[in-house]
Amino acid sequence: MKDILLLSFILFIGCSPNKRMSSQQSKAIQGETFKIAFGSCSNHEKKQKLWDDVIAERPDLWIWLGDNIYGDTDDMALLKSKYDKQKADPLYQKLKKQTRVLGVWDDHDYGMDDVGKEFPKKAESQQLLLDFLDVPSDDIRRTQAGIYKNEIIELEEMTISILLLDTRYFRDSIFGGSFSRIPNPDGTILGEVQWTWLENEFKTSTADIHIIASSIQVIPEEHIFEKWANFPKDRKRLFDLLLKYDVKAPIFISGDRHLAEISKQKMEGETFYDITSSSLTHSIPIRIRNKNRHRIGKTIFKENYGIIEISKNDQSQINAYIKSNGQIVRQFEQIVF
Repeated sequence: MKDILLLSFILFIGCSPNKRMSSQQSKAIQGETFKIAFGSCSNHEKKQKLWDDVIAERPDLWIWLGDNIYGDTDDMALLKSKYDKQKADPLYQKLKKQTRVLGVWDDHDYGMDDVGKEFPKKAESQQLLLDFLDVPSDDIRRTQAGIYKNEIIELEEMTISILLLDTRYFRDSIFGGSFSRIPNPDGTILGEVQWTWLENEFKTSTADIHIIASSIQVIPEEHIFEKWANFPKDRKRLFDLLLKYDVKAPIFISGDRHLAEISKQKMEGETFYDITSSSLTHSIPIRIRNKNRHRIGKTIFKENYGIIEISKNDQSQINAYIKSNGQIVRQFEQIVF
């Protein structure tokens, strides 16, 4: 039998009687448990080795966290062919038949490695991602610049807000090369239009849980790779807004790094978590330059995916894990909101 539990923690949260229906879309769910699976970095040319395990989870929702294919091109016909190959995978097709799919992009599926707002084919690339995700023609993302969206999930006793962030379309340049990045002190990841939208979502939300999907890590600060800390002004702005509007139960999920880890940071009496899951198809054995003072537990370098289970019994409870079919490494915490 496969050993698949690697990291876990549990959060107990209070439920608000208030409900807010999203102007974009709402999903009513019956029953007491809602399961979200998520992952990133899936090379369409490599063996899709984890779909069987994800399918066996029977999640209610799958969230792509970026690098959903390895496009690395400004040739949109070529990019489409790569999306088509990933989408046609028989096991992924099986997952799609039983599970709703949402997602964001990162650099390799957006266009080029590390590229941001300067990518000349970003509007065309956006439509290809939305096609891959089977986004309807009347969805707001078909006409707006950028793929950001708030997806509202209505459970019987609680509301979940899934905030899908676009960390590419508006992003300023990162200084330095791949192994010598220097923070851009005045640069932005989200851009003002997306920031205005996000602040309004935080301000008006009555959701009980907020899952914030970012293709790149939000909490880690020390490693040399892409992260929110490369844009310290935007990173501070994000946490300031979460604190200002007292956003309930915020949990970041992220990808990109070809490793899995859980990061934890306390600010002004609040605790934030960043659950990183990467990669679905290919681990990278280089384990240097991976310092993270916010990490709890160990770093996982095997192929992996993430699970968040939200249940309502006597208490509202969140269980979160990183799973693979290798050795077991477990981290447990209990937090009261």
